[in-house]
Amino acid sequence: MMNINRYFYLFIVYFVFYSCESKKYIKEIPYNYSSDEYFKEKYQQKEPDASRYSNVEDNSEGLNDDTLRVKEKYSIILGAMPKDIRNYKLYAYLDEWLETPYKENMLEKGVGVETSYFVQALYSDVYGVTFSKTPDGIFRSKNIQLFTGRTFLQEGDILFFRYDKMHPISDVGIYLHHDRIVACTSKGLNIYDFNDEYFQLRYVAAGRLKQK
Repeated sequence: MMNINRYFYLFIVYFVFYSCESKKYIKEIPYNYSSDEYFKEKYQQKEPDASRYSNVEDNSEGLNDDTLRVKEKYSIILGAMPKDIRNYKLYAYLDEWLETPYKENMLEKGVGVETSYFVQALYSDVYGVTFSKTPDGIFRSKNIQLFTGRTFLQEGDILFFRYDKMHPISDVGIYLHHDRIVACTSKGLNIYDFNDEYFQLRYVAAGRLKQK
């Protein structure tokens, strides 16, 4: 019985390898490399093929170190792509004022600041537009177009807030990116989340510079 099984097994092996022309089949398999070519490609040092790669220019605009620092810093803080941080003058100006304590009717870097005074100075320096130093005066400026929808907010838009019935426009802020705004609270001039209830309950409208 064992001999019969053995002969049957040998017959099957013979049939598979010869009747199916296994040598021809293996030869025709589309290998990318023979074994010799594979080891030569894998282990020998070769010069990289420059045509396979594209050059990436990290500073195609030729920005100086200070500007690159500001660009990187605020892209991280705002959760924005670096390419979206383009108004370098705005962020460089802002960077010098952050964490200045709130003080009424003041505009002194690191000492004290009121938001409307800061917005007036920033817009004069960055955008070349002169506003009043009061929230209501900015609100009534002929240089801005007012709107209420949050969906349309863009970098640099002015936000208007109302704190009490006696002052319909009580304070201002500046919109940046991803619901981050510049505003002044008891913690001073800083970047805050526009979604905070504190701001949402007081938000009235926004204003954007009119196109010349």
